[in-house]
Amino acid sequence: MTETVDAPNTGTAGSRRGSLTTLRLPELQALAGEMGLKGTAKMRKSDLVAAIREARGDGNGAGRTAAPKQSDSAASKQPDSAASKRSESAEPKRSESAEPGRAAEPAKAERAQEPSTRRSPEPARAERTRTERPQPERTESEPTGSDAAEAPAQLQLPDVQPAQRQRRGSRRATAPAAAPVTAAAPTAADPAQTASHEDAKEALKRELAERAGNAEHGGETEEERARRALDALGEAAARRRDRQEDGEHDQPGHQSPLGGRNRRDDDEHGSRSRRRSRDRNRDRKRRGTGRGDFAFDEPVEVSEDDVLLPVAGILDVLENYAFVRTSGYLPGPNDVYVTLGQVKKNGLRRGDAITGAVRQPREGEQQTGQRQKFNALVRLDTVNGMGVEQARKRPDFTKLTPLYPQEQLRLETTPKAITPRVIDLVAPIGKGQRGLIVSPPKAGKTIIMQQIANAISVNNPQVHLMVVLVDERPEEVTDMERMVKGEVIASTFDRPASDHTIVAELAIERAKRLVELGQDVVVLLDSLTRLSRAYNLAAPASGRILSGGVDASALYPPKKFFGAARNIENGGSLTILASALVETGSKMDEVIFEEFKGTGNMELRLARQLADKRIFPAVDVNASGTRREELLMAPEELKIVWKLRRVMGALDQQQAIDLLLGKLRETSSNAEFLMTVQKTTPTPTHEPELAIR
Repeated sequence: MTETVDAPNTGTAGSRRGSLTTLRLPELQALAGEMGLKGTAKMRKSDLVAAIREARGDGNGAGRTAAPKQSDSAASKQPDSAASKRSESAEPKRSESAEPGRAAEPAKAERAQEPSTRRSPEPARAERTRTERPQPERTESEPTGSDAAEAPAQLQLPDVQPAQRQRRGSRRATAPAAAPVTAAAPTAADPAQTASHEDAKEALKRELAERAGNAEHGGETEEERARRALDALGEAAARRRDRQEDGEHDQPGHQSPLGGRNRRDDDEHGSRSRRRSRDRNRDRKRRGTGRGDFAFDEPVEVSEDDVLLPVAGILDVLENYAFVRTSGYLPGPNDVYVTLGQVKKNGLRRGDAITGAVRQPREGEQQTGQRQKFNALVRLDTVNGMGVEQARKRPDFTKLTPLYPQEQLRLETTPKAITPRVIDLVAPIGKGQRGLIVSPPKAGKTIIMQQIANAISVNNPQVHLMVVLVDERPEEVTDMERMVKGEVIASTFDRPASDHTIVAELAIERAKRLVELGQDVVVLLDSLTRLSRAYNLAAPASGRILSGGVDASALYPPKKFFGAARNIENGGSLTILASALVETGSKMDEVIFEEFKGTGNMELRLARQLADKRIFPAVDVNASGTRREELLMAPEELKIVWKLRRVMGALDQQQAIDLLLGKLRETSSNAEFLMTVQKTTPTPTHEPELAIR
């Protein structure tokens, strides 16, 4: 190390000669002060040597554009010194309270400054290595080309040191104020320490860029600062995640020290784009993404080349959307989605039979994912056979006036059909009747309901008949579909309880829509007890449990179903005949029956003892009857029926039904039977007064 310098005793650079590397730090600082260098009080020794060499080369280069270089160096030193002063005043505040802005400012400045600062440490290390090797002695007036080329990289390092010393200030509190801070730092001549502090240098460079960014963005608004802070907070997690991987790439001997950081830049850029895309997708999902999405509440656009397919079914309106059940009353894969906007706009109600059109899916639009996509309704044609405008003017079922049944539904068909004739005499059924068929197991209630349905379809073809089978055996469903000429709606026992409730609710809503149009509807439900059990399983628990394990809130929906039966004042009626199970040995069934026992106005009771003796129909004559039956029968017919009641009331259960069945088989019609009873039965001395309107 034979390189010497001139000691500036007389104000010039050539008055004193000596080796730069052999001088102590105070001597180098004094030499830099005499040469006019600023901001050297806190430089490290290696950086101070490089700065002196640069200043010496700029000042003595005769005939080599010395003046422009010196002016550029001075201009670059002034912002550096100003930045170091700002960092000294701002760093204590930053160490006291960590704010989100601290993560925000380096993040943005890092993206702008990293490409230039990353390349600086390698030339610097190379220069320090070359200065320590034995070289031929040079004079100050002969700077080499490498010194001039590497000068900009060396001049960037002094600005980094103040931030590093501020971080380590707490651990060096006992050191002197000026020189010891620089002396305690690791020198550039130790390669191991230089490699170990590589990550720290990168962090210091980012903080320097942050301070430069603060100077550049000094006039920005609060909104812009907040936006930059939010962007940086999202990127901080990615930087922390990649920090360990980045350290592995910076180990000595790695082929590409910058490869890890470059990949991290790509990952950060990709993660930022993914976050932005995710935000856009979240907003798009909130608005609704298209066909079949339940949040999508806008009409589907139809172009001229789209093919429209006709569709028809029962409308099922749920909480936030609606469907057209095209395959029955249960949900199916071919259901059509209807928006709530269409429901409100057209005045649609649950249970409406609607017809319309859907758009045929184009090629490639078939959804094969796990989430089922439903085709949306694009055109509404009719509602319950009427136009859309006319359907809006129909009355509401709940506002119709209910009355007692006043018109009887005759069930008698042929002389050999004994069961309908017995029901006409013992418990007549009227339009709007709310009847309960009380039956123990294996008493023949299903056969009786089939015969009632067939008799209604034969004698009253204008009546819309609906048979609802809940929790029944599949073979009974098939038998009912083949025997009954009406609409059979079934949910077998192998289906979940929620399906039973869906079927029952949609069926009764369909019946209400028909009653609103002035039609007479008869609903046969088998059975009300099993429907109540299904609601007890499907309905959410209310916390109030009745005897037998029945939830208090589970009995309200079946009561609403059964209570819908009524005779409408100005036309139309809804008749419901439901079966209830008794004598099953279950406390739950007894509680359910007790809840419904007083709600009906007609009761047909079957006896297990008669069915065991193969006496069919196994009707308990004395226990069966209809309230206000005088409104259904003619006065002369009513008097004869009451005479028959007196005779059978004196007999036991089996004798009464045997007498009734024997006389019915001897006659061809109920009218002929009543004439026989009139002739053979003595007239009581005091006849009861008849409340006939």
